[in-house]
Amino acid sequence: MNQEQLKQSAGILALNRVRNQSIDKLPEEYRPADLPEAYVVQDQLHELLDEAGYGKRVGYKIGCTTPVMQKFLDIDSPCAGGIYNTATNYIAVSAQFDNFAHPGVECELAAYIGDDLDPTVDGSPFTKESVAPAVQAVFGAIEIVDDRWTDYKKVDTPSLIADDFFASGIVLSQPKPAKEAPDLTSTVGHMTINGTRVGEGTTGDILGHPYEALAWLANSLAERDRHLRSGEIVMLGSVVETQWVERDDEVAVDIEGVGGALVKFV
Repeated sequence: MNQEQLKQSAGILALNRVRNQSIDKLPEEYRPADLPEAYVVQDQLHELLDEAGYGKRVGYKIGCTTPVMQKFLDIDSPCAGGIYNTATNYIAVSAQFDNFAHPGVECELAAYIGDDLDPTVDGSPFTKESVAPAVQAVFGAIEIVDDRWTDYKKVDTPSLIADDFFASGIVLSQPKPAKEAPDLTSTVGHMTINGTRVGEGTTGDILGHPYEALAWLANSLAERDRHLRSGEIVMLGSVVETQWVERDDEVAVDIEGVGGALVKFV
């Protein structure tokens, strides 16, 4: 796409988001052809949503970092989207069900970035060891996802990425200093809906270690001349399959030894 088409693509997605509507597919002439083009549209989407007062991006979510989610979405590699200040919540929150097109929830580990992760001078890739010192704290977290498509299973991956890969909101536990966190290769996370456990997994399901997902994001951003900044939050991926919710559902997650969070849809 040329620059005007990229802007039009982002504009369609931004308007759809602000109006809280569902969309079938992007028109073919405004559909990103590949992942690099998808992230260009996504960047412009973030700018438009900021200008519209929807929210300012304050971090990132990473999807498809666990086998359960890769199988669920039939996508075999991580995908990133944005997190907004207006949709960042702590501990427990009531969410207006009508503010979503088709809401769902996921059980995640999140990271608070304490230091900028600038690209390396020699161009060497980030690793889980090199990103670890930048993590100041971790959280147990709920990601509230929103399916803004008529049938997301028929939507191509670049289009999903352009639209923030289902990102909508987050609820974070109290922060756990990273140096006090349990072994993140084996920490158990689980989710309940209305008191019934609906899934569990371990943080080691996230690419073997959650910081591998963080390294993936740092490398992906570096390829686009961007980097993670101090103060940003990164959702590292769900250890349970996405659960679609109904009005009055109450969802709780707990990452054992890290923290828990709750959301009720009203």
